[in-house]
Amino acid sequence: MMMMSSSTRYMLLFGLVIVLELSGESWGEDRLLNPGKLKMFVDELPEMPKIPGFHLSSHGLPKSKSLKIGMFMKKWKFHRDLPPTPVFAYGESKSKATVPGPTIEAVHGVATYVTWQNHLPSKHILPWDPSIPTAKPLNKKGVPTVVHLHGAIDEPSSDGNSNAWFTNGFKEVGPTWTQRTYRYRNLQHPGNLWYHDHAMGLTRVNLLAGLIGSYIVRHPEIETPLGLPSGPEFDRTLMVFDRSFRSDGSIYMNSTGNNPSIHPQWQPEYFGDAIIVNGKAWPRLIVRRRKYRFRIINTSNARFFRFKFSNGLQFIHVGSDSAYLSRPVFTNDILLGPSEITDVIVDFSKSNSSSVILANDAPYPYPSGDPVNESNNKVMKFVIKRYRDVDTWRVPKKLIDYPKPDFSSATRTRYIAMYEYTSETDEPVHLYLNGKPYEAPATETPKAGTAEIWEVINLTEDNHPLHIHLGLFAAMEERELVDLDKFKSCMTKQNDAVKCQISKHARGKISQVQAHESGWKNVYKMKPGVVTKILVRFSYIHSNASYPFDATAEPGYVYHCHILDHEDNAMMRPLKIIK
Repeated sequence: MMMMSSSTRYMLLFGLVIVLELSGESWGEDRLLNPGKLKMFVDELPEMPKIPGFHLSSHGLPKSKSLKIGMFMKKWKFHRDLPPTPVFAYGESKSKATVPGPTIEAVHGVATYVTWQNHLPSKHILPWDPSIPTAKPLNKKGVPTVVHLHGAIDEPSSDGNSNAWFTNGFKEVGPTWTQRTYRYRNLQHPGNLWYHDHAMGLTRVNLLAGLIGSYIVRHPEIETPLGLPSGPEFDRTLMVFDRSFRSDGSIYMNSTGNNPSIHPQWQPEYFGDAIIVNGKAWPRLIVRRRKYRFRIINTSNARFFRFKFSNGLQFIHVGSDSAYLSRPVFTNDILLGPSEITDVIVDFSKSNSSSVILANDAPYPYPSGDPVNESNNKVMKFVIKRYRDVDTWRVPKKLIDYPKPDFSSATRTRYIAMYEYTSETDEPVHLYLNGKPYEAPATETPKAGTAEIWEVINLTEDNHPLHIHLGLFAAMEERELVDLDKFKSCMTKQNDAVKCQISKHARGKISQVQAHESGWKNVYKMKPGVVTKILVRFSYIHSNASYPFDATAEPGYVYHCHILDHEDNAMMRPLKIIK
């Protein structure tokens, strides 16, 4: 056992005091709740409130609408037998605020304006770490927040830059803050998005506190003819995440870091014992024997889910992230990384039983972590009615065809390397993209309207879901690295894929992208020890139209790992679009 000097012990204690004071934590924490004491499948699956992002004119045509959505501290019941939990929640008022927040339903081509309002208290309800790059109000009061609409294609000032944060009443704002109201143009293809907090260094704790919500862009003209399940009963959004609780109902997050003398609180991943869907732990849903559409969003901090049904029912994929597939794809399971979205049809008329469990068997951390246990290997239960309904819904053989990825259109190739840095005790201390902190000048500077090839090199042991703001991309190939240790050693010293002869090392087994993930995406899972080749397009995928806004404006965009604990420290880089 390594002995700790008196000065180190003092610094550790001092760091912990800072974390506890800033977060509002008390020294005497209630004990961690055993999730086995909570009975599964006793709460009904909630349908989150819906807010139209448009209004109808006197002629029945959709027109732009302005919304005011606040962030409030309130109590939320995650389970019938769990005391109410203090949370941060989105809503039009405190009484209407929910976890997840309301689903905003927008119409293609009709702008939605949202004024995001921070009504949060002066102290956070969870511990946070001032030693990592973090939004810090000068008066040390107020919880910084800023909203990112994940998957949106909009101007930089409405993208939710991490340094565009603001506190309660806009009393303090970050260095890149410019405006109170965001404009979402909704000019992109129809599909599924979600909104969440994106404040520098606080994303993991602000989402953990409850700041998430769904956003759907609809295009009735091209979606209605598909005949997919629709309406509030048959078209459901499922926002899935994990949490741990104390016996008093409060959310539990460890107050001590894995390297407390370096980072008093930060840990490389957060995993909760209870699986939550739409704000309820292990809920149930009564369904008819017919087709349903589920828009499943993994809003966990770090947990991957590999979903499967207990009785062999299949998933029919119609969309991935924010885009439709060109053809439906049938699978028996789904691997979904943090922030990924899958859009599936499930036909309950094919079930030979009266109920079915949506299960999970993904190790955590993924892929080489602990196996799931009795509390996190189940997600929710579907209770299936006995008699078969007349089913008017269908799954067409053809969905929506977007232009196929054309690698010959790429203007250049970039190499994006993923690094993890460890302490003397081999514990992670931070992560970088291309060996650079977020504050370093942008090195990824694509031209608007162009496409680029990115070769993403994962030199870590984790699978990292890479998210690119503004740009959509298609993954084409995954190649295992040979002589990995030798290549990693060279990259650690030189941080140059060409000088380290990537062409020589990226010659291992080649894996093709699975069919249901081969379309246009904004998140892709980067496997460890693998080079993943993607084509990134900085234009609309459904038209040749240029952006109707200045994508080159400040504060620009970012790309990052969507394991939130990694993103916060500091696996995020600026993305600067140029003319």
